Amino acid sequence: MHVPRSYIDGESADREWQRLTQAIESLSEEIAENRDEVARQLGPRYAAIFEAHRQMLEDSNLLEELEKCIRQQNFSAEYAVATVFGRYLEFFKQLKGNLLAERAHDIADIQHRLLRHLLGQQPARSVQINKPVLVLAHNLTPSETANLDTRYVLGFVTEIGGPGSHTAIVAEALEIPAVVGAGRMLDRVFPGDLVIVDGTNGEVIIRPDGETLERYRLEGERYRHRLAHLREMRCREAVTRDGTRIYVLGNIEFPHEVDHCLREGADGIGLYRTEFLYLSTDTEPDEERHFQVYRLLAEKMAGRPVVIRTFDLGADKLPYLRDSSSEEKNPFLGLRSIRLSLRHVPVFRRQLRAIVRASAYGDVRVMFPLITTLTELRQAKMLVHDVMEDLAEHGVRFNRQLPIGMMVEVPATVMMIDYFLEEVDFISIGTNDLIQYTLAVDRSNRDVVSLYNASDPAVLRLISSTIQAAHRAGKPVSLCGQMSANVLYTMLLIGLGLRHFSVPPFAISEVKRVCCSVTVAQCEEVARRAMALESAQSIDLFLRGELRKVLPELNLEECCK
Repeated sequence: MHVPRSYIDGESADREWQRLTQAIESLSEEIAENRDEVARQLGPRYAAIFEAHRQMLEDSNLLEELEKCIRQQNFSAEYAVATVFGRYLEFFKQLKGNLLAERAHDIADIQHRLLRHLLGQQPARSVQINKPVLVLAHNLTPSETANLDTRYVLGFVTEIGGPGSHTAIVAEALEIPAVVGAGRMLDRVFPGDLVIVDGTNGEVIIRPDGETLERYRLEGERYRHRLAHLREMRCREAVTRDGTRIYVLGNIEFPHEVDHCLREGADGIGLYRTEFLYLSTDTEPDEERHFQVYRLLAEKMAGRPVVIRTFDLGADKLPYLRDSSSEEKNPFLGLRSIRLSLRHVPVFRRQLRAIVRASAYGDVRVMFPLITTLTELRQAKMLVHDVMEDLAEHGVRFNRQLPIGMMVEVPATVMMIDYFLEEVDFISIGTNDLIQYTLAVDRSNRDVVSLYNASDPAVLRLISSTIQAAHRAGKPVSLCGQMSANVLYTMLLIGLGLRHFSVPPFAISEVKRVCCSVTVAQCEEVARRAMALESAQSIDLFLRGELRKVLPELNLEECCK
């Protein structure tokens, strides 16, 4: 949006600044509504994109620059926005090869929406779509992407952006095939043209020839055939060909996802992330808010286990817990998860009270994240027992045998696992953090992300020793994280002794399908041979070959991402 140079007289500065602050407040409320709607549909991970936009808009340095432009340089509000945001845009665009360069699109989106508020313009109405289409655009903002009607939008392509952009992340959540940042292509496409959008390989094919079209039609048939098989798995238990029962539970971030788990035939909820309760509001959720959500899950699962993990966040994400006197230098190694909970006991107690109360309505279990020392575990358990005593005194119903578990996410915990197993009822191996801590790799850093690999022999040895220790102690052990949802590892994990998988709803049927296609003896041989290999690459290649033998029709590129 082009904004011409525009100046005001000095006496109008207060009025102009007030006009701008009102526009900022209105836009902040609009973004918050986007955030809450995305949280309801997709969960807190994706809502955090919009919260980041809101925080960017309200950044004190940005506001200070805008105010200086108005009060000291006599810029109009519109021209101040164009000038200041323009500088930010140029800065981010110069960061070539850096993930931050893609944030320029977020800056441009905020600038455009703020100018719209200043000019009193209504948001552009979405085009009403009532038949299947592909959307081709120069750019789509995250909010525009979140509002696409997935009933009719078969896929989309944008000229700008990239695979790490927020638009691409939202598209992935909506399961819309997309190629973000395809380069200039709109001037080569005409209405009615046949276009193939290959989201798996990041390819856009305009006016494909007959051979290419036939190849993609066959791929589509294979995909639909696979979906039909997966639908059959919804009503089946995961039992290996030699009769061993495998339990496949769901990982969820938002209460409505429990319905998806039930449709897919989940054996329970293996991990309910409670962070959305804290991220969807600027104030701490009260006990009753927690309780109503937990009770709903317990009742819907009707006797199946519901494992509720206490909040797994850093203080930087919770303004009411942030200590302004200290700056978190490295959140990954800092005050987060159980450490933060034990630092703010009143907040922790409110969540624990709600979990314990909900245990009267189903098979509710509580699990603590990032446990590193026995002291942390004992302090957390003591708080649970204190909460129970308090509720008992007030005549509140709850399950006195509430199972208490912990995440295994730190190599130090694995080294001491025998001691931990004496004090818990169950454990869950959190592979995302375990891989990062073991390999010293930040998976969000594109310069080292290639080193992040679940197939690394060191990671597999830690997982194996944890499972074996749990078996010796007679304690249930599950595994969650991206590794559990990747069917490339299903046979290996069964061979290592895992019998409880905790996976996102979309992966439940796929994992069950692999379980029903193998024998335990077959998986144990796969595990034995994999554990003898010395590199992640050789293990990965071996596992792909073994999976292809079992399910030759499986698209490994699509299923083993």
